[in-house]
Amino acid sequence: MCIAAIGCCISQAAPAPVAFPDDALSIKGDLGSFRAEWKYEHPQAGVTLATLTIASPQPADPPPLEITWKFPAVDLAGTWTCDIGKSHLDHQGTNVESRAVLRAPLLMFLGPDDDNRFMVACSDTLRPLKISGGVVEEDLNIHASVKLFAGKETALKSYAITFRFDTRTEPYYKVLRDTARWWAAQEGYHPAAVPEAARTPIYSTWYSYHQSLNPDTIVEECRLGGEIGLGGVIVDDGWQTLDSSRGYAFTGDWKPERIPDFKGFVDRIHALKQKFILWYSVPLVGENSLAAKRFEGKLLYYSAGLKAHILDPRYPEVREYLIGLYEKAVTEWGVDGLKLDFIELFAPKPETVMTAENGRDYASVDEAVDRFFTDVMKRLRAIKPDIAIEFRQPYNGPLMRKYGNMLRGVDCPNAGPVNRKEIVDLRLLADNTAVHSDMIAWHANEPVPSAALQILNVIYSVPQISVRLGEVSPAHRKMIGFWMTYWKENRGVLLDGNFQPVGPAHNFPLLVARTGEKLIATVYQDMMVAVAADAPPQIDVINAKPGTSVFLRFEKDYGPCTVRILDCMGGLVREQKPTITAGVRDWEVPPSGLLEIRRKK
Repeated sequence: MCIAAIGCCISQAAPAPVAFPDDALSIKGDLGSFRAEWKYEHPQAGVTLATLTIASPQPADPPPLEITWKFPAVDLAGTWTCDIGKSHLDHQGTNVESRAVLRAPLLMFLGPDDDNRFMVACSDTLRPLKISGGVVEEDLNIHASVKLFAGKETALKSYAITFRFDTRTEPYYKVLRDTARWWAAQEGYHPAAVPEAARTPIYSTWYSYHQSLNPDTIVEECRLGGEIGLGGVIVDDGWQTLDSSRGYAFTGDWKPERIPDFKGFVDRIHALKQKFILWYSVPLVGENSLAAKRFEGKLLYYSAGLKAHILDPRYPEVREYLIGLYEKAVTEWGVDGLKLDFIELFAPKPETVMTAENGRDYASVDEAVDRFFTDVMKRLRAIKPDIAIEFRQPYNGPLMRKYGNMLRGVDCPNAGPVNRKEIVDLRLLADNTAVHSDMIAWHANEPVPSAALQILNVIYSVPQISVRLGEVSPAHRKMIGFWMTYWKENRGVLLDGNFQPVGPAHNFPLLVARTGEKLIATVYQDMMVAVAADAPPQIDVINAKPGTSVFLRFEKDYGPCTVRILDCMGGLVREQKPTITAGVRDWEVPPSGLLEIRRKK
């Protein structure tokens, strides 16, 4: 049986940090007219900031460059990247590609104790780049690199990028949090403020109704949602067109054809004292839309699969058109936030001309995207200071925290363990930006404890619910109500406490969050939870697994307590008043149930 610590980290004989020498980096590639210069800083033990500057006498296309280094493959047990398609298990070889609206430029190698062994992160999260690393058999070192300027680029005269190398043997989640704050401190990267609406469980129409939206039905769903703790609705695809074919051929004009009295719809949700967030597929203009004709010649490319064109944000009139749509939704309809989707499609193709001419005020697509979303947030906050903006994986890099304040896991319907990995990976770099789960859904015949797992897998995020509340069984609704009430009562711990996800290489079988007063641990596999000597007076253990045995090992005497065991709907199973001494204790907790331990004062 595995053992993991709560309340503090288990000290293990981890190797000392490997000093990263200033001469470890090499540059591969023909610099041409550019000249390179390195500058090194060491802000703390185990952290090296290496800044590369290249400069040319005249503007020139930057050459493809590869920055390489190596380090011993000693005591490694996995990797961490924010790429949702990558496992955290294999350190033999992995990579991550990033740009402004796609992931974060960071790669970490992990030890078996969940401590960092070696991490690299790049200051430039705007331009496309690729970080790679893996074991080379001949010397059993990790050979790693960062590739710059590998794709379509614009001419430049100078460029600087800082590589953050971190060899501290600290818990991986602490090193990642420190890196997130390093990015956030950079000029132009300051994260957007997070409104209350972004930190409230919410109903989503996507899985429950897809494009078949009816205002009366949605208002009733929101009324029922309010009774069980939900604070609003995200109205997803389908409001803007009468087409229900799940394609995007008619998207782009953004007229509420299906719901003509849209302000009245929003007003009805507000009358329930709930928030209204509206979906837009930002870059898409369908082949049958008026917008496709309006912006002919100002498009990046055509997607046959989506039956839609992708707008080119380098044209100011394109950016103005889109921002005007969002301003109208806020001013005329009164929406409280926007779900801005598909933005990873803003990308140049090999045939894209990378110049600022013929009406384009930017040569770089990524720089135009940065300008666009910066202006979106600035102008919408001028109208509504507490505007909520949602982005989803994989567009969840450091710049996305500047543009928005809700980061959501990518679509994974009825897949609780996948949802768990997504929200944990998001949280590790999101710091105080609100992280939302993918929309929760389950089959009508799902047993109640099994359905509860969909919620418990994402309880350390802001849950989004997308089952038909008017049709679920009373038991299902009671279960949702119990866990939503629990979530709201413990939001300060679940979202704001010290978050300690255990076992990234094994899909986080134990999640922990704690404050000075309370600790909440959730077990997804049979694990013994070690209660440290400094554990707070309140401990909750959520049994998010099929079996009923919950084991805790107390490092020292905990004292007289009240212990309550609840089932997945909040029903009291039993109450005890033991005096807990040092050693192992076990309790029988129903699947998807809750163990509450309260130490007497």
